[in-house]
Amino acid sequence: MIDSFSFGAMVIDGHAYHSDLIIYPDGRIRDSWWRGRGHVLSMGDIVDLVGMRPKIIIAGTGVDGRMKPEKGLEKHLAEKGVQLMAGPNKKAVDWFNGLHASERVGACFHLSC
Repeated sequence: MIDSFSFGAMVIDGHAYHSDLIIYPDGRIRDSWWRGRGHVLSMGDIVDLVGMRPKIIIAGTGVDGRMKPEKGLEKHLAEKGVQLMAGPNKKAVDWFNGLHASERVGACFHLSC
């Protein structure tokens, strides 16, 4: 459960994180996550998350939504049976908190812009 977030910070189950992160379907969290092309989310950035076979990947695109999925990523994931839901962090946190208990969900969050 994501307790709260603000610019540059996210609290998950009472633990504070201050870098971009991935939440795996089994509950593990990888912080200090970096993308190969800055504000572009590509398949290579989430390959281990996809390998965990989530039904849904939620991408928090930043407080202002500046991180964007690369062209074709949504289609590529759909071909693997994975739904991508990408949006600004407020929306992405709501999606994650609403779905993680009932679906096999993974997530990635850009914590700043």
